[in-house]
Amino acid sequence: MATMKSLIGLINKIQRACTVLGDHGGEGMSLWEALPSVAVVGGQSSGKSSVLESVVGRDFLPRGSGIVTRRPLVLQLHKLDDGKAEYAEFLHAPKKKFTDFAAVRKEISDETDRITGKTKQISNVPIHLSIYSPNVVNLTLVDLPGLTKVAVEGQSESIVEDIENMVRSYVEKPNCIVLAISPANQDIATSDAIKLAREVDPTGERTFGVLTKLDLMDKGTNALDVLEGRAYRLQHPWVGIVNRSQADINKNVDMIVARRKEREYFETSPEYGHLASKMGAEYLAKLLSKHLETVIRQRIPSIIALINKTIDELNAELDRIGRPIAADGGAQLYMILELCRAFDRVFKEHLDGGRPGGDRIYGVFDHQLPAALKKLPLDRHLSMKNVQKVVTEADGYQPHLIAPEQGYRRLIDGSISYFKGPAEASVDAVHFILKELVRKSISETEELKRFPTLQNDIATAANDALERFREESRKTVLRLVEMESSYLTVEFFRKIHAEPEKNVNQSGSNTDYHLRRIGSNVNAYIGMVCDTLKNSIPKAVVYCQVREAKRSLLNHFYTQVGRREKERLSAMLDEDPQLMEKRNQIAKRLELYKSARDEIDSVAWK
Repeated sequence: MATMKSLIGLINKIQRACTVLGDHGGEGMSLWEALPSVAVVGGQSSGKSSVLESVVGRDFLPRGSGIVTRRPLVLQLHKLDDGKAEYAEFLHAPKKKFTDFAAVRKEISDETDRITGKTKQISNVPIHLSIYSPNVVNLTLVDLPGLTKVAVEGQSESIVEDIENMVRSYVEKPNCIVLAISPANQDIATSDAIKLAREVDPTGERTFGVLTKLDLMDKGTNALDVLEGRAYRLQHPWVGIVNRSQADINKNVDMIVARRKEREYFETSPEYGHLASKMGAEYLAKLLSKHLETVIRQRIPSIIALINKTIDELNAELDRIGRPIAADGGAQLYMILELCRAFDRVFKEHLDGGRPGGDRIYGVFDHQLPAALKKLPLDRHLSMKNVQKVVTEADGYQPHLIAPEQGYRRLIDGSISYFKGPAEASVDAVHFILKELVRKSISETEELKRFPTLQNDIATAANDALERFREESRKTVLRLVEMESSYLTVEFFRKIHAEPEKNVNQSGSNTDYHLRRIGSNVNAYIGMVCDTLKNSIPKAVVYCQVREAKRSLLNHFYTQVGRREKERLSAMLDEDPQLMEKRNQIAKRLELYKSARDEIDSVAWK
């Protein structure tokens, strides 16, 4: 099982790679937007910056009047072991470590001005800041410009709308967790953050409410109605925060000391003492870190689906504009082929049992597939309520006379469609095992250790072949499922109607009994189909993936190497520079997506 650190670290790594290639969201569905994130939203003077600094335990954000945050700040926190020195790094300055957090503040201001100029305009190009410290939890936050109601001098009249549109572009995405920050000394009904969160997340499933400035409320008042969810209820608990006072900020009171003061405030407060264990910046950080890890784990299948779709599109574009052709000499060609055969022998030994690893494929068929089939939501699909709905819709304006054949067919089709998920999951699981065996085989082939470049070439070719085998296997297992829908076993139903019913409970109305019997008959038929697919899916997967991997893993690579030798350099010498640049950009994006997929595979299946 992947750890919280590895999952959040994985998303951090992909986010940074996206930014380098210019993918930072806001332009339709992108890999960036598919990644779960925590967006920090609040009005100006809501205490947003102070909350972030409390979470980090350091003064590092620019301060001032008006709009200070003018570009999204992607803040990636990495927990170090106790005693290690803390430092910060920027993506735009990867070789420089910042140990002075005043310098971090200046760098954020300078980098903001680099894109927006000295004006007070905003930009959606993010700044990536990574902070490594023993005083943080593993967490990623996106600090967005504070919501405002009026433009100040030097800003365009549209700045209010521009900021809201930028913030909305982040928080309206279903993968975004909204951290809505509101000051306690203002009516929660007027909170800019809660107003926006309510619009994009009306059920409150993605929103965490944070109440700041509890210590600045009028004497005799408190915020218990909000913190205990009576004033505005969210799916997640509200968290109260007590930021440093302006006097503390002016005196440069240490943030760790401020955290201790915050804990003492809640523990000794007559109003909030009973909530003390679930208040404060430290609790908020741990809560968000745990929730972000849960969301990442839930979103991994949809992220993989997007990555696979984009890889297909990029490969198609590369095929359209043409791929570069390399060349080799005759003697080198012979050596490459011999080295490939050595790798192929080791790979086959893994599959055939001479080396460990191939037995994991049987585990997919013996454990994973049956377990997935048991979890199919057939009970819900064949509930009396749904059976009635499907049968009624299938009848149309003329109710059935004897047996609802169209209703039966629709119920069966709907039930059989559920088998596609486990079928595809089996294909993917075997694919991941084969990829791991390729990696092991390359590292275990002694003859290849002198040639790191050839190792990479073989790995790429083998993985490309495994992708083709996976696609063919996926098509085959889906055909098996679809075949079960295309022609039903008539004798099964004739036998049911021919046999007398035994021990049938006819309690309830005739309609209820009729519907229960339909559901029972369909369920029995689906059980037969399940038994069939439990046997046929493994056969298809082994035939299309394992068998082909043993027979032809590097066949395409052999053809390519031979062609390079014959064609020499002719196809590479006179390409249009613009076409070469376009191919280079596509190749970089393709590498990003393939790398992201491999990273997800390596973490998600641990």
